[in-house]
Amino acid sequence: MNRFLLFTLFSLLASTAQAQDLLTKKNGDEVLVKVLEITPLEVRYKRTDNLDGPLITVRRSEVFMIRYANGTKEVLGLSPAPALPNTPPPAAPSGPTVPGDEESAYNDVHLGGPRLGFTVLTAGAATKAEERNIKPFITQFGWQFETRVFRLPNGTAGLVEIVPLIGGLEQNKFIPSLNALIGIRGPKGFEFGLGPNLTPISASIALAVGTTYRTHGVNFPVNLAVVPGNGGARISLLVGFNSRRN
Repeated sequence: MNRFLLFTLFSLLASTAQAQDLLTKKNGDEVLVKVLEITPLEVRYKRTDNLDGPLITVRRSEVFMIRYANGTKEVLGLSPAPALPNTPPPAAPSGPTVPGDEESAYNDVHLGGPRLGFTVLTAGAATKAEERNIKPFITQFGWQFETRVFRLPNGTAGLVEIVPLIGGLEQNKFIPSLNALIGIRGPKGFEFGLGPNLTPISASIALAVGTTYRTHGVNFPVNLAVVPGNGGARISLLVGFNSRRN
């Protein structure tokens, strides 16, 4: 009987040790933790990689969402801050409320990192390029500047991306281009965007789709972009990585 009780106790302890909650802050940081207490002002937890370490306390207003080990989640980011004792209620607006008067629940998040890949020219686009002694396969090197404008409670985010590229180095050519995309990223990383594509000799529209993988605070985007024009299209595949710039 004693052995059975000890085995049950150790099993419960092991199950507790493996339980991990995912805490997502409003700035986009995600931390694996064991949440111990949530108060009207604070969230207290310990990191799962150091359960014997110190108790960590953060402001509730800094936490966007907690996904518990059992799969349930609790969104804290939209909860109003509790009123402090003897604090008078906020004054009512003097006029009608219009979009923009309310306080934003989200802060901009800025990301940046290198991008590399290649572009393939098809049909008329390839013919136009060959007239300029440019082969239809072009390597691309550049940088991604991303701003996450908002993030909804379900994880959907609105994005603005600026991606300058330099192509044709493998052909001893200098072919610059600039892409400015407005897009949406879903909670599982799938994303799409649309915006202008500018080169020294043309202006067109770029349509991009892709996904972003995240691990240890680093994002790894993979995107496929199509730019129609000149009787054909430019099809580009770009990969890279990025992280927070502030």
